[in-house]
Amino acid sequence: MSAPARAALTEAAFRSAARHWPTGVAVLTVRWAGVEYAKTVSSFSTLSLDPPLIGVAVSHRSPLTAAVRAAGRFAVTVLGEQQAALARRFATPGAGRAVGHFTDLTVLADPVDAPVPAGAPAWFDARLHAELPVGDHLLLIGEALAVGEGTDRPLLHHAARYRQLGPELPRNDLPAQGVDA
Repeated sequence: MSAPARAALTEAAFRSAARHWPTGVAVLTVRWAGVEYAKTVSSFSTLSLDPPLIGVAVSHRSPLTAAVRAAGRFAVTVLGEQQAALARRFATPGAGRAVGHFTDLTVLADPVDAPVPAGAPAWFDARLHAELPVGDHLLLIGEALAVGEGTDRPLLHHAARYRQLGPELPRNDLPAQGVDA
């Protein structure tokens, strides 16, 4: 049996390999000085239960980073299967400063301090807890102050395409005793 092909570690090779990891799709939002900012992200994770921490990575060049620092708050909305158009809207380069992007969008009201699109499977309203430089990105760590849940299934991103969650595997397809390594 031959070993899998190993590509030279270039940015293109790294990006190509990373496309094999499916991820959820979320929108990071912040409101500061009367301006709403938003960006589609796929690098979101829960980090801790006690305290309740979330993390999201954003390009250090994004106008969102300065806005989050200044506001000290942000929200992350997990997008649903029916929200691919919204993901595309805020994924557009230069869409980070979302002036006018929320005028036709229904958003939740209090207790959220940043705009949260309605109809999402979940959302997290957070206070900036810490930031960590990670290469060309900044990991924003937030302490969740409020959360909410909807009923839609999450939107996924895999191989540079938006996707839907497939059917659940039958329980009898799973190993009974675990997997031998």
